Amino acid sequence: MEGYKLRSCIVGHEKDVRAVTPTLFPSDGILSGSRDVTARVWIPNEMDPGFHPGLLMRGHSNFVSAVCVMPPDSTYEQGLLITGSNDKTILGYTPDSPEPVFKLTGHEGNVCTLAAGKFGTLLSGSWDKTARVWLNQKCVMTLKGHEAAVWAVGIMPEQGFMLTGSADKTIKLWRAGRCEITFKGHEDCIRGLAVLNNQEFISCSNDASLRRWSVSGDCLQVYYGHENFIYSVAVLPNGQDFISGGEDRTMRVWRDGKCVQTIAHPAQSVWAVCVLPCNGDIVSAASDGVIRVFTTKPERMAPADEQKSFEEQVAASAVPKQLGDVKLEELPGPEVLLNPGSKDGQQKIIRRGPNAELHQWDSSKQEWTKVGDIVGSSGGTQQSSGKTLFEGKEYDYVFSVDIEDGKPPLKLPFNVTEDPWFAAQRFLDKNSLSQLFLDQVANFIIDNTKGVTLGQESSGYVDPFTGANRHVPGSSTNQAAASGTDPFTGGGRYIPGGQPTQPQSSLVDPFTGASRHQPSNVHVNLASNTYFPQKTYVTFETANPVQIINKLKEFNEKVGAENQLSTAELDSLQTLMEGKDVTDVHISNISKVLDWPTEFIFPGLDVLRVAIRNQKVCDHVCSQPGFLERQVLFLAPSSPVPTQLLALRILANCFKHASGQRLLLAERETVITEALNCRLTPNKNVQVALATLLLNYSVCLQDMVDEEAGYSQCLLAIASVMENPLDPEAEFRLLVCLGTLICNDKSTRELAKSLELQNLIIPMQTRVEPKKVSECAGFVINRLQ
Repeated sequence: MEGYKLRSCIVGHEKDVRAVTPTLFPSDGILSGSRDVTARVWIPNEMDPGFHPGLLMRGHSNFVSAVCVMPPDSTYEQGLLITGSNDKTILGYTPDSPEPVFKLTGHEGNVCTLAAGKFGTLLSGSWDKTARVWLNQKCVMTLKGHEAAVWAVGIMPEQGFMLTGSADKTIKLWRAGRCEITFKGHEDCIRGLAVLNNQEFISCSNDASLRRWSVSGDCLQVYYGHENFIYSVAVLPNGQDFISGGEDRTMRVWRDGKCVQTIAHPAQSVWAVCVLPCNGDIVSAASDGVIRVFTTKPERMAPADEQKSFEEQVAASAVPKQLGDVKLEELPGPEVLLNPGSKDGQQKIIRRGPNAELHQWDSSKQEWTKVGDIVGSSGGTQQSSGKTLFEGKEYDYVFSVDIEDGKPPLKLPFNVTEDPWFAAQRFLDKNSLSQLFLDQVANFIIDNTKGVTLGQESSGYVDPFTGANRHVPGSSTNQAAASGTDPFTGGGRYIPGGQPTQPQSSLVDPFTGASRHQPSNVHVNLASNTYFPQKTYVTFETANPVQIINKLKEFNEKVGAENQLSTAELDSLQTLMEGKDVTDVHISNISKVLDWPTEFIFPGLDVLRVAIRNQKVCDHVCSQPGFLERQVLFLAPSSPVPTQLLALRILANCFKHASGQRLLLAERETVITEALNCRLTPNKNVQVALATLLLNYSVCLQDMVDEEAGYSQCLLAIASVMENPLDPEAEFRLLVCLGTLICNDKSTRELAKSLELQNLIIPMQTRVEPKKVSECAGFVINRLQ
């Protein structure tokens, strides 16, 4: 069959087009939904291959995330146009009126997917982890069972099956409101579903694969070809083949299980695709706000000059890909394009003069087509940003360090927003160097950067988490540490999770107990962003060992003779918290306390929270079977607030040592999922602890490769937490977490946009106090634009 060629570029939406579907009236029209808060109908022209605007639908107060068409019934003879929005509502329109005829409410999050069935049935999916079944504008069923957002839904009407795909990586098949089968196989969020026939359906995922499933639960085939998240899939008229679109700037055509055509776009994200059943033309919706229609029929193809213009736009678009260690002079020249590609969509990077170009094999044309210029270059070159690129990342400095005579120097990258000791430790770990060099390397960094930090004088190190001077080894201890005040309890009587006391001085941050950070203004100046990316872990350090031991002694009288500790054993726990000469005996004693009944365990958890800062303790407990499972159980909604709080703080403090980092990374999905049980709590201390745990995950993920799943899960968690009323300090830490995740990774930034996180952050820009919230929110919004 002939390949698809451009039929029309439909321009009219002002922002990303997130959803498209064919209309019934007219039969070859298109319904679209956009971030510009509108939905539109596009009607084919009679005299040329193009489309002209039809109905313009308003009514939502936020982005339109999903669209579908309801077939006609006795009430609505021309059917209905249905839209779902980030404002949590669903609106229904008749094809001849711009005003909605009904509004459906009930979802508690963005309505991001819709599917229409017979007899007026509508299926919707939402970020609130549920799908809802609507009949005659009434919710008749709520499908609960997914552990994360429901991104995709589908209906198989002949069997009465309903399908839901979720960010929890699973697909569920429902009959009469009961989940009958859970499909597992994808390694990341499910983003789209399409029904092939009465027995089979297709799914697409952030893991860059598509899967063909049987309703019996079997995965029949896996399709690879996309190079990034796949957002949408739609079935061609023959009921077997399909098209897909994703984050790699392409829409792809699949026939007989193979990708037979790759259609590159001059936009980063192809958010949605659909097929016009009346003629088999295919449609894409992209992040540049343009809808594009492609056809195999010459009579409907765009004129030659429009075809050429589209190809030139694709060729001129910048490809967000770094070359890493590849040197420009080592790339092949254009002569390699004389050899045919082995499959459609195959890519080659070539050198043409001083530039690197990306070319893609088009099997329908049997030729290589330029699809963009590579952004970035080989390590060590200066970019327009003024930074130095090393191993695909930008740094303020890349030093050459001579370690041994006769051997080439090692590269030491450093950003002025980093802690010198953190950068030095990373350098030692990467090059397998002795820990004895740590101080020498850190001092080398300090000497050669002269203490410079972005937007501040060398003496002005400010810790955005405490508002106090940043700790620089060799300097005096900061005020909060010196005072011994617990910013979460106010330093008074021992109340885990208690409210902080109100400070008396206007110079004290009421959320940290330290000197308040007071930026001069709230205008976004990128050079003054000292908030993210965050490079060091944030832990809960302050404690009053005497008060904790007193509480332990009180509970020791109530736990029963079989659980009681001797006076010497209890006193040893104070030594453990002080970190002095920790022995196996100390660790054994804390293990005994952690076996106490749940109602008496929270002071023991507080001991562990402090003690786990010691590497020996951390290494021991993180290697013990059941340790993490027990902490996760404490996060259950039914757990007492102090227990939830201390479990979250323990998990956050685990990041202080490598053994804790490895454990929490390995069990990331379980930890984050269970931690989100605490997201609805009104307790500000629990909110801050939860935000800190997510922040530490963002720090840990920065230097990891192939961790797109981790980034996605953190972003989804941030969205889930931010939808609730939060303490300003929790807001701030979530903002820094988000800024760290999106700072240097475009795909993560685009995913954050797709989650409409900007809408949750914009209100934070108006915070009067503390100003660090509004200022940091401004920096994040700037990054997301």
